[in-house]
Amino acid sequence: MLRKLRIGLATIFFLLVTALFLDFTGTVHLWFGWMAKVQFLPAVLAMNFGVVVLLVVLTLVFGRVYCSIICPLGIMQDIFAWMGKKARKNRYTYSPAKSWLRYIMLVLFILSLALGGGVLAKLIAPYSAYGRIAGSLLAPLWQWGNNGLAYLTERAGSYAFYETEVWQKSGLTLGVAVCTLLVLAVLAWRGGRTYCNTICPVGTVLGFLSRFSWFRPVIDTSKCIDCGLCARNCKASCIDVAGHRIDYSRCVACMDCIGKCKKGAIRYAHKPAQCTSCQCDTPSNEKVSDSRRAFLAGGAVFMASTALKAQKTKVDGGLAEIEDKVAPKREKHILPSGAMSARHFAQHCTACQLCVSACPNGVLRPSSDLSRLMQPEMSYERGYCRPECTRCADVCPTGAIHPITREEKSSVQIGHAVWIRKNCIPVRDGQSCGNCERHCPTGAIQMVDLEDGGKKKLKIPVVNTERCIGCGACENLCPARPFSAIYVEGHDSHRII
Repeated sequence: MLRKLRIGLATIFFLLVTALFLDFTGTVHLWFGWMAKVQFLPAVLAMNFGVVVLLVVLTLVFGRVYCSIICPLGIMQDIFAWMGKKARKNRYTYSPAKSWLRYIMLVLFILSLALGGGVLAKLIAPYSAYGRIAGSLLAPLWQWGNNGLAYLTERAGSYAFYETEVWQKSGLTLGVAVCTLLVLAVLAWRGGRTYCNTICPVGTVLGFLSRFSWFRPVIDTSKCIDCGLCARNCKASCIDVAGHRIDYSRCVACMDCIGKCKKGAIRYAHKPAQCTSCQCDTPSNEKVSDSRRAFLAGGAVFMASTALKAQKTKVDGGLAEIEDKVAPKREKHILPSGAMSARHFAQHCTACQLCVSACPNGVLRPSSDLSRLMQPEMSYERGYCRPECTRCADVCPTGAIHPITREEKSSVQIGHAVWIRKNCIPVRDGQSCGNCERHCPTGAIQMVDLEDGGKKKLKIPVVNTERCIGCGACENLCPARPFSAIYVEGHDSHRII
C-alpha cells in the first residue's frame, strides 16, 4: 500500500513538473508553478525558508521521500531502474557507501555556489539537470506533436490547437542534456540510485538528515530468513542482509523492499535510537564521525544562507526569401527585468531553463559563454521583450529573477539601444524607414534629418538612452538584414528610469 501511494504521488509530481517545461501557453504555470518552487536547491537559493524548513521536517519525519516523490531527476532514475529490472530481476546487491565521493562532491558544489554559481553547480544540481533534459529534448517533441494536431484540426475546421515555432535555443545545452541523460540512464539501469547517493549534493544533505528520521524501514530479525530478496531489489544498495543493517543516509524510502519481503520482516515504522529487538543499524554497529556530521551541518547551513531548426521557410510575399537575423556581438549580455544585476543573477541562477521554456517571445536562450554557461540571456533575433510580459519572473524558482509587476517592468532599464549607421536602410539603401521609432514603447527613439538625404529628405534615428529600457523592439523589428541597424547593449546593474 505504501509503495503504491509513493508511486502515485511520484507520478503526479513528475508529470506536472515536466509539464512546466513543456507548456508554452502559461496555463500549467498558473496552477502548478509552485511545484518548481518546492524543489530543494531552488528554495535554498531563493531564501524561501518556509519551503526549506518544510522539506527538512519532511525528511526528519519520513526519511528521503523528497528524492523518491518530489525530485523529478530522482523519479526519472526510478523509471530507468524499473526498465533495468524488467530486463533482469533481483539485479542489485549491497555495496558500502562511497562517503568520500559524496562529501567531495558536496564540498565542490558549495565552493562553486560560493564563487558565484560555477559550471559544476549547474551541471550536478538535480532540478536544473532535469530541466535541461525536459526543455531541450522533450519540449521540441511536444511542440512538434502540437503542430501536427493543429494541422489536422485545422483541416477538420477546428482551431482548438495552434502552431508554435519549434527551434533549438542552444546546441551546447542540447549536448549537455543528451550527455546527462545518457549518464543517468546507464547508472540507473545498472545500479539504481547511484547518482543520488554518490554525486547529487541535495541527496547528500538530505541523506545526513534522514539518519535521524522518525519513520524508516526496520528489519525484524525474528522474521528475517536472510533470503536477501530485499537487498536484491534495493535500488539504493543500502540493505546489508548479513548484518541486518540499513544505511538510512542512502535509503530513499521507495518501499520496494517492503513490497518484496514475503515474510513481512521489513516494516515502515518508528525505530528507537537503541533498538533491542534487532540489530539494524544501531549507533553501536556503525560509528559516525562527529567531524563529518559537523561539516555536513555547516554545509547545509551555508546553502540555506546563500540543433535542429523546425520551421517553415520565411519568404516575403512568397517571392523572396527573408534572410535570418544574426545576433550582434554585445559587450555586455542582457538579463531580464527582475534580475537586478549580473552578480545577483549569477549567484542565484542554476540554469534550470524553466524561464527559457516559458518565454513566449523567443527572447531568452542559454548562454554558451563558459563564465555563465547555460544561464539564460536575452537576444532579439526572434522576438522582443514585451513590456506587459512578466512570465520569466513569475516562473523563476530560485529568486534569480525577482517577481515584478507590469508597471515596474516598463520603468526598469535592462540595457540601451545603439545605432549602427552603416546598417541603416536610409543610409545604406537610400530608402525611408522609421520602423524603430514607430515601435518603440517608451518613445526613446526620434527621427532626425539625414544631413545628405537629398530630395527625399531621409531621416535617421537618434536614441535617448535615458528613456530606453532595452526591450529590443527596435532591434527585432529593424528590416536591415542580417545585422540590425540598431541593437541593445546590456547593463551590469538595472536601474529605474
